[in-house]
Amino acid sequence: MNIKQISKNNIVLLIIAVLIIVAPLILNSSAEYGGADGKAQNVINEINPEYKPWFSSIYEPPSGEIESLIFSVQAALGAGIIGYYLGSRRRK
Repeated sequence: MNIKQISKNNIVLLIIAVLIIVAPLILNSSAEYGGADGKAQNVINEINPEYKPWFSSIYEPPSGEIESLIFSVQAALGAGIIGYYLGSRRRK
């Protein structure tokens, strides 16, 4: 495969990735996209209303924005480590 074909394939894959991300937001714009933690907590409360968690978080972020920032940094670090590992394996 030449460089032009690889670049064309990468652009097509990037467009597909953007479509996969944007399509749900456009097709169902009135939906509430919440996390699984809140839904799980609601189901647990329905099954057993007297349930008390046996532990609590070590650190509770002061706002949702900071919580999102921490989650994003964690995801970026994980992706960086995986990318580094895959790159080093490919080099070998």
